[in-house]
Amino acid sequence: MKINELKPGMRGVNVEGKIDSVTEPRSVNLRTGGTAQVADALISDETGQIKLSLWDDQINLVKQGDNVAIENGYTQAFRGENSLNIGRYGKIKRA
Repeated sequence: MKINELKPGMRGVNVEGKIDSVTEPRSVNLRTGGTAQVADALISDETGQIKLSLWDDQINLVKQGDNVAIENGYTQAFRGENSLNIGRYGKIKRA
């Protein structure tokens, strides 16, 4: 699947791309209580670019310039912007 084909609300997304940038991790409060670290990465392929949310351990798995494969991810619209998430059942790995 290509990045320009991703629409909000998709599940079971498999996509490959290059990490263009990664923000500094920030701490967020979870609905379930407690906190988590989250960082936003921009991932792109020849068709476009999308924001990828990285949580806790995922943050250290990638760095700018890495080619990655996302398996079983999902998309959602957050503050009017389409973003890609890996979630509990998804995987991210260097391609």
